[in-house]
Amino acid sequence: MNLLPVHVSAVIPAKNEAENIEPLVSEIIEQFGSRNDFEIIYVDDGSTDSTADKVLLLSLKYPGIVRLVQHDFSVGQSTAIHSGVSLAKGELIVTLDADGQNDPVDMLALINKGESFEKGADYCVAGYRRMRKDTQWKRLQSRIANKIRSRLLNDNTPDTGCGLKVFPKHTFLKLPYFDHMHRFLPALIKRQGGVIVVMEVSHRNRQFGQSKYGMWGRLSAGIIDMLGVIWLQRRAKLPNISEIYPNE
Repeated sequence: MNLLPVHVSAVIPAKNEAENIEPLVSEIIEQFGSRNDFEIIYVDDGSTDSTADKVLLLSLKYPGIVRLVQHDFSVGQSTAIHSGVSLAKGELIVTLDADGQNDPVDMLALINKGESFEKGADYCVAGYRRMRKDTQWKRLQSRIANKIRSRLLNDNTPDTGCGLKVFPKHTFLKLPYFDHMHRFLPALIKRQGGVIVVMEVSHRNRQFGQSKYGMWGRLSAGIIDMLGVIWLQRRAKLPNISEIYPNE
């Protein structure tokens, strides 16, 4: 059981990833080592397999560390992340994909970078999968989509689809919430004056299960959402705020 107050919450949205749960949890705990100020929150987004049962068993094995948050039906990755962050005990959030393709070895480097910021700062440390373990067709699609998005949104992020990101809880909760928002976190955080840092991370082959996302569905939703983010960016106002005290 954790002996210190939770500082880092790993939030992992999952849908039908039962076979990947235990290996990923073991890797995350191994990477944190003797550090006992973290928790792992799985958000089961309406799975129809034994994902929830696997997480519950691990919560018994690692009390105070592994937690289960569950949706009674699938509402998507963005809402799953929002649910997990909202219920997180830690101030620092790290997100990972549940399929095991994000390597927890990279997680601590991003966390360390995040911890270098002053308390109260708004920022996002975003992973960049330079060497992706995907098909050539999928990599081509991703490069094209990332170039278009980066040019239009100017978010300084070459791989916004990478699930490995670190940001403060207070920063996330200030963002406008909408479906698919997780794909635009750097742009949304930059919009409110936050700093974006990109760090190269590794990418692994999926060991079990299949991808839950189709290219054409993401493309059609992405275009509409990108237009919405551009609209938000153009209407952002960032004043310098000062508190004025009366003369004594």
